[in-house]
Amino acid sequence: MLHQKCIQHLDFLDKACDASFNWNAILKYLKCNAANVNLAVGSHVWVEDSEKAWIDGEVVGVNDEEIEINCTSGKTVTAKASSVYPKDPEFPQCGVDDMTKLAYLHEPGVLQNLKSRYCVNEIYYKGVALGELSPHPFAIADAAYRQMINEGISQAILVSGESGAGKTESTKMLMRYLAYMGGRAVSEGRSVEQQVLESNPVLEAFGNAKTVRNNNSSRFGKFVEIQFDQTGRISGAAIRTYLLERSRVCQVSDPERNYHCFYMLCSAPPEDVEKYKLGNPRTFHYLNQSNCYELDGVDDSEEYITTRKAMDVVGISSEEQDGIFRVVAAILHLGNVNFAKGNESDSSEPKDDNSRFHLKTAAELFMCDEQSLEDSLCKRVMVTRDETIKKSLDPDSAAISRDALAKIVYSRLVNKINNTIGQDPDSKYLIGVLDIYGFESFKTNSFEQFCINLTNEKLQQHFNQHVFKMEQEEYTKEEIDWSYIEFIDNQDVLDLIEKKPGGIIALLDEACMFPRSTHETFSQKLYQTFKDHKRFNKPKLSPTDFTICHYAGDVTYQTEFFLDKNKDYVVAEHQALLSASKCPFVSGLFPPLPEESAKQSKFSSIGSRFKQQLQSLLETLSAIEPHYIRCVKPNNQLKPAIFENSAVLQQLCCGGVMEAIRISCAGYPTRKTFGEFTSRFKILAPEVLNGSVDEVTACKKLLQKVNLKGYQVGKTKVFLRAGQMAELDAYRSEVLGRSASVIQRKVRSYLCRKKFVLLRLSAIQIQGLCRGQVARHRYENMRREAASVIIQKYGRSYLSRNGYKNLCSSAVSIQIGMRGLAARKELSSRKKTRAATVIQAAKETGALQEAKNKLEKEVEELTWRLQLEKRMRADMEEAKTKENAKLQSALKEMQLEFQETKSLLMKEREAAAKASEEAAKAVEAAAKVAEQMPVVQEISVVDQEIVNKLTAENEQLKALVDSLEKKIDETEKKFEETSRLSEQRLKQATEAESKIIDLKTAMQSSLPVSFLRLEEKLSDIETEDHILRQQALKMSASMKMSEHLAGAPAQEPLRTTPSKKFGSESFRRSQIERQHEGVDTLMKLVTGNLGFSEGKPVAAITTYKCLLHWRLFEAEKTSVFDRLIQIIGSAIEDQDNIDHMAYWLSNTSTLLFLLQRSLRTAPRKPPTPTSLFGRMTQGFRSSSANLSVGASDLVRQVEAKYPALLFKQQLTAYVEKIYGIVRDNLKKELSLHLSSCIQAPKTAKGGVSKSPEGSTGNSPRANPWNSIIANLNGFLTTFKENCVPPIIVQKIFTQMFSYINVQIFNSLLLRRECCTFSNGQYVKNGLAELELWCSLAKEEYAGSSWDELKYVRQAVGFLVLHQKSRISYDELTNDLCPVISSMNFLMTDDSSSDDSSSFLLDDNSSIPFSIEDISSSMQDQSYSDVKPPAELSENPDFQFLQELVGMGEGPG
Repeated sequence: MLHQKCIQHLDFLDKACDASFNWNAILKYLKCNAANVNLAVGSHVWVEDSEKAWIDGEVVGVNDEEIEINCTSGKTVTAKASSVYPKDPEFPQCGVDDMTKLAYLHEPGVLQNLKSRYCVNEIYYKGVALGELSPHPFAIADAAYRQMINEGISQAILVSGESGAGKTESTKMLMRYLAYMGGRAVSEGRSVEQQVLESNPVLEAFGNAKTVRNNNSSRFGKFVEIQFDQTGRISGAAIRTYLLERSRVCQVSDPERNYHCFYMLCSAPPEDVEKYKLGNPRTFHYLNQSNCYELDGVDDSEEYITTRKAMDVVGISSEEQDGIFRVVAAILHLGNVNFAKGNESDSSEPKDDNSRFHLKTAAELFMCDEQSLEDSLCKRVMVTRDETIKKSLDPDSAAISRDALAKIVYSRLVNKINNTIGQDPDSKYLIGVLDIYGFESFKTNSFEQFCINLTNEKLQQHFNQHVFKMEQEEYTKEEIDWSYIEFIDNQDVLDLIEKKPGGIIALLDEACMFPRSTHETFSQKLYQTFKDHKRFNKPKLSPTDFTICHYAGDVTYQTEFFLDKNKDYVVAEHQALLSASKCPFVSGLFPPLPEESAKQSKFSSIGSRFKQQLQSLLETLSAIEPHYIRCVKPNNQLKPAIFENSAVLQQLCCGGVMEAIRISCAGYPTRKTFGEFTSRFKILAPEVLNGSVDEVTACKKLLQKVNLKGYQVGKTKVFLRAGQMAELDAYRSEVLGRSASVIQRKVRSYLCRKKFVLLRLSAIQIQGLCRGQVARHRYENMRREAASVIIQKYGRSYLSRNGYKNLCSSAVSIQIGMRGLAARKELSSRKKTRAATVIQAAKETGALQEAKNKLEKEVEELTWRLQLEKRMRADMEEAKTKENAKLQSALKEMQLEFQETKSLLMKEREAAAKASEEAAKAVEAAAKVAEQMPVVQEISVVDQEIVNKLTAENEQLKALVDSLEKKIDETEKKFEETSRLSEQRLKQATEAESKIIDLKTAMQSSLPVSFLRLEEKLSDIETEDHILRQQALKMSASMKMSEHLAGAPAQEPLRTTPSKKFGSESFRRSQIERQHEGVDTLMKLVTGNLGFSEGKPVAAITTYKCLLHWRLFEAEKTSVFDRLIQIIGSAIEDQDNIDHMAYWLSNTSTLLFLLQRSLRTAPRKPPTPTSLFGRMTQGFRSSSANLSVGASDLVRQVEAKYPALLFKQQLTAYVEKIYGIVRDNLKKELSLHLSSCIQAPKTAKGGVSKSPEGSTGNSPRANPWNSIIANLNGFLTTFKENCVPPIIVQKIFTQMFSYINVQIFNSLLLRRECCTFSNGQYVKNGLAELELWCSLAKEEYAGSSWDELKYVRQAVGFLVLHQKSRISYDELTNDLCPVISSMNFLMTDDSSSDDSSSFLLDDNSSIPFSIEDISSSMQDQSYSDVKPPAELSENPDFQFLQELVGMGEGPG
C-alpha cells in the first residue's frame, strides 16, 4: 500500500535493545552521562536543535561549563557541556545493523544510524539471496523459523508501531516468507500456506479502514498463529483478534472512511449491486458522514473481485460469501432507517417511505419478518416476576437501538470470518505474528486508546523483561559481574489499570452495573481512589478527565463515552429476531442462548474481556521465544525520501527503544572485541603491543595506561560504562593531534628544505645564463656604438652640408613669408591676447578667486582715487567759478576806475583849458600892462613843473586804460573758451558713460560675471581717471592764469590748498585700508557659526549693524553684498545637515526682516559718493548730526540704492530656497513611514496591533507613527535651538501636516484592502498621537497644523463607524465626511480629463509666506541686547557695535 521507502524496520534480535518507561527520566540519565565526557577543542559532538532535533558539529571553544560549537549546518552555537553528546568520528557511512555495535549508544547516535540506513535505500531485498541483508522482516522470519527447527521452540514475532508505519505490510511479508519456508502441504485440495496468505485480503477488507494517518489502517489487533508439524511444514493456522473498533460502523469522521467492505460492495458488479439493492455510497448514512469515498490508487471494484477470490482460497463457500455480503448490505440499509415520533407518547416509527423501504430491504437481506425487525428497533420487552411488559422507545432511543444492532452484527461477522481458517490440534510448533496497535496519544483519547495503551504497557513490560534477560545472558556468557544492575519495571501502571478490586477497569465495570451511573460519577470515583497515586493525575481544566503517566508519556483520557463503550450486550429482541432468520449464515451469527438469558439483555464488560485476552496473549508469548519488529514511519506526509528527525524520535520513544537504551546504558553499553579495541586504541600505548602479548593482556594494559575505572574485561570483549568510550576517544584524539603536529613539522621542514635547494640551484643556473647573456649584449652594444659613431660622423657632415645649402636657399623666401605672416598674425594675436587671458583666468578658478579679491581691493582703491579726482574736479570747478566771479568783479571795478579816470581826465583837461585860457588872458593882461608900464624884467606866471607832472600822469592813465581794455578783452575770450571746453568735456563724459554701458553689456554676454565686473570697474576707473587728469592739467593752467590776473593777494589761499589736500588724501587712504580690513574680518566671522544671543542670531544682527554703520545701503556700487550672497550660497550646499540649514534659515530670515524695515526707495537725488572713502567722509560729516540726535533705534530707514535692493531680492530668494530645502528634508523623512501608517501590524498570534504604542523601534517592524512623532520632535528641537522665527516653523509644520493628510488620504483611496475597521482604528490612534504632539508643541510652533488633517480625520472617522450600511449618503457627505462631497465636485469638474487619478488630493509645495508675514511676526522683538562676537568686541574698528549695545538700541 505504501511506497517501500516509507517504511523503516528496526531489528533488535541479536543483542537488541528496545523501549520502556519515562522519557524524561531517560533524557535525564543520558544527559548525566553526557556531562561526564571531557570535551576539548576539536572534539566532534551532537547538540540539540529546534528544527532537526540533533545536529553535529566541532568544538571550537571551551569555557568551563559552556562550549562553543561550529555546526555542520554553518551556524555557531553555545551550549552547556551537560547537554551535548559525543559523536563517533569513525561512524560507518551506511550505519550498523546491530545497535549494540554503536560506539556511542545514545539518542543522537541511534537517530544518525537510522537515518544512514534509511538513506542507503537498501532496506528491502533487491535481487540478492535471503539473509544477505539485515535487518529485514524476511531475516526476522528466517531466524524465527530456523530457531524453531533447530531448537524445537515455538516462536513469536511482535510487530508494533504507530498507524501508517507499516505493521500490516510487515505482517504480510512475514506470513509470505513463513508460507514459503513451510513447504507445500496439501489439505483438501488447497494448500494451507495459500490459505494463510489469502487471509490477509479478507482480514483487510473487513477490519481495515482509511484514517487520518493511514489509508489502510488495521482497526483491530490480530495474532496469527501459523502451525507447523514435526517436519517444519505448515499444518494449520488460527487468527485471534482484539478490540475491533465497532463504533466506526455507525460513526465516521471526515476525512476518514468506514471499513473497506462497504465501499467494495457498493462498487461490485451490477448484478450483485442489484441483488443487494445497493448504489452510490453517498446515499447511505453510515458512509456519507465523511466526504471521502475513494482512495488514491485503489479501485474498489477490483478489490471486491480480489476479496471474493481470496475467500474462495481461504475456504469460504459461495453460500457463506452470499451470507457475508447479505449482512454487509443489510447493515448499510439499516443505517438509512430514520425514526419519527409515533401516535403514542414516547413511541417511534419509521419516519417516511424511504425509511420503510430500507427497513423492508434490511429485513429481506436478514431473511426475517419486517414487522418483527421494526418492533425490535422501536420497542423493548421488560420481563418481571409476574408479567412481561412491552415498552415503546422514543426516536432517539430507537436510533441508538438501530446502531447497536448494526455494531453487534458486524462484530460477530468479523469474528466469524477470522475463525474460518481451520486449526491443527496436532501441530508440533507454531510461529505467532502479532500485529498490534502502537501507543496512541491524541487530542481526544477515549476508551479505545485506553485499551490500546494498556496493551502496549503489557507488551512493554514483556519486552523489558526480555531485553533485561538478554543483557543478563550476555554478561553471564562473558563472565562479568552484573549483580548491581537495577531492572526498571512498569508494574505500578499495570496495577493502576487492571488490579482487582481497585483498578480503573474494575471501577468502570462497577459503574456500568449501576443504571444511574454517569461518567461524572465514574470520574469522581477515580479521583477519590487514586488521588495519591504517582501515576494518576487530575487535569486542572476538566472536571471529568484523568491523566495516566505511561512509559511513553502522559496521556489524558476523556470519560464521556467510557461507560457506553465498555458495555457489550445483545438486546434480547435482536437475538431472538436474528437467531430465527431463515438465512443459515445469519442465524449462525446468533446461536440460541439459555432461556433466562434470552428473556432480557445481559451486561458484559469489554474491558474485562479484553484484559483476559491480553493475559492469555502474554501467557502465550511467555511460553515461546519472542522477536520484535519496531515499525517507524519516517514522515507524516506519507511520501518517500523524507526523514523527519522529530517524528522518528517520538516514535522511538513510544515504541520503547529509548528505554531499551536506558537499560543498556545502566550496564555496559559499549562492547568491543579485543581485536577491535586494540586496533582502535593501540596508539595510546604503542609499547604495549611490542613483543608476544596476547590481545587480552594488551587490552588490560591499555586500560590501565589511561587509568580508566569501572570497566570489565570479558572472555571475548571489553565492556565499557557509559561515557568511557568518549573518554578514550578524547585521549586518542589528543595523541593523534600531537602526532599530527610532529608529522606536519617534519613534512613542512622537508618540503621547505627541498624547495630551498631547488630554488638555489635554479638561481645559480639562471644567474650564469643571465650574466653570459648580459656580457654578450654589452659587447654587441659596444661594437654597435663604435660603428654608429663613424656612421654618425659622416652622416652628420653630409646632412650639415645639405642643410646649410637648403637653409641658405630657403632662408630668404621663408623670411619674406614669415615676416608677412608675422605681420598678419600680430594683428590677430593682439585681438586674441585679451580673450585668451580672460579664458585662461576663467579656467584657473583658484587663481581667479585670488585675483578677484585683489582686483576688488584695487577697484576700491581706484574708486577712491576716482572719487578723489572727482572731488578735485568739483573743487576746481568751484575755484574756477569763484575766479570767474572775481575776474568779472575786477573787470567791473576796472571799468568803474576807467570811467572815473576818464572823468577825472576830462575834468583835468577842462581845468587845463581853463588854466590856459586864464594864462593867455594873464599874458594878454600883462602885455597890456607892460605896454602900459615901463619895460621891466619878464617873470613866468605858469608852474611848468605842475604842468609836466599832470601831463605825465595823463599819459600814464591813458596807458593804464589801454592795458585794462586789453586785459578785459583777453579775459572775456578766455572765459568763453573755458565755457566751451567745459561743455565739450561734459558731452565727452556722457558719451563715455554710454560706451561703458554698451561695453559692459557686450562683455557680460561672453565673460564670467565676476571677471567682467572687475574689468568693467577697472576700465571705468582708468577712463575717468584719464579724463580727470586732463581736466586737472587744464584747470591748473586756468588757475595759473587766474592767479596771474588776481595778483599776489589771491595767491595765498591757493598755495595752502596742496598741503591740505595731501593730508586729507593720506587720511582717506588709512580709512580705506581699515575699512577693507573690517569687511574681511566680518566676512571671515560670518562664514562660521557665531551662535545666538538672547534667542537671536548674532551673525545676522552684527552684519546688519556693520552695513548700516558703513552706509553701504546708500552706496551706488559695492561688492560687499555679492560676498555675503556668495557666503550664504556656499554655506547651504550641505543640504542634508538639518542643523546647519536651520542656522542659516534663522540668520537669513532675521537679516531679511531688518532689511525690510530699513530699506526704502526715495526720489532721485544728486549722486552720493561711490567710493568707500567718500561714503566714510560723508558719514563723518553727518556723524555730528547723528550723534546730536542720538541712536535711539537700531533699525532705521535709509534710502536704499540699487545694490542694496538687489541684495534684498537675492536674500529673499535664499530664504525661500532654504525653507524649501528644510521642508523637503522633513518630507523625505516622513515619506519613509507614511506608506506603513495605514495598515496595522500583525501581532504574534496573528491579530492586529491595537495601538501605535505597542511596538518599539527595535522590533522586526517598528511603529511608523512613533517614527513620525520622533522626526517632528527632532526638527522642532533643531528649530528651537537655532532660533528659527516661529512664523516659519508654523508654515513648515502646517505644510508637513498637509502632506501627511494628502499622502494618507490618497493611500486609503488607492489601497482598498487597507480600508478596514482595524486599519482605521490604527490610523485613528496615530492621528491622536499627532494631536497630542500639536498640543505639546503649542500654537506658537504648531499653529493650525492640526486643521490640515481634516480630510484624513473624516475618512478615518468613517472607517471606524459600526453599522455603516445604516448611514445615508446625505448624512455621510454633510455630517460624517464632507470631503466626499468636495471630491464629488472635483471629480465632476474633472470628468472630461483623461487623468484617472483626478480624485486624488494634490500636495501644495509653494512658499506659504511673504516678507510682510515675517516682518509682521517679528515686529515686537528687541535687538538691543544682542552682544557682538568676542572677536569683534576686542577690535577697535568695531567699537561702534559696543556703543550701539550700550545705547540701548531696539526695534523702531
